[in-house]
Amino acid sequence: MPPVWLASFLALAWAQKRWLPSGLDLGEAWPAFLGGLLVGGGVLLLALAAMEIRRHRTTIIPRREASALVTTGIYRRSRNPIYLGDTMILLGMICYWEAILSLALVPVFVWSIEMRFIVPEEDHLRRKFRMDFARYCQNTRRWV
Repeated sequence: MPPVWLASFLALAWAQKRWLPSGLDLGEAWPAFLGGLLVGGGVLLLALAAMEIRRHRTTIIPRREASALVTTGIYRRSRNPIYLGDTMILLGMICYWEAILSLALVPVFVWSIEMRFIVPEEDHLRRKFRMDFARYCQNTRRWV
């Protein structure tokens, strides 16, 4: 499940902050402000995406069969707003903790989520919704 992956990467970033601090001090205000913006934005994306999925009465659980192709609301801007929100939360917490060395985890997280969840989900949607999904992919980017 993607939340487990997010929690694992957050634990790695926290461990890096705790046991391998970078020694970089940006003050208290900026890391907290930037981290708060990113985490807040990520949570907002998650909430908007969940509400849109619920409105269409389809599943939010990866690997379950979708009963509808959601292309409205936040899904007009991103095909994967939940994963984008997860990434923003990870980046925000890395900023908040000033775990600068953990910035390298962000592309690893994105790649892992893409290979483990996004590609299989999109393959399923492509088979089930065919032309509707193809049009959606032409008009909406995978991430942003």
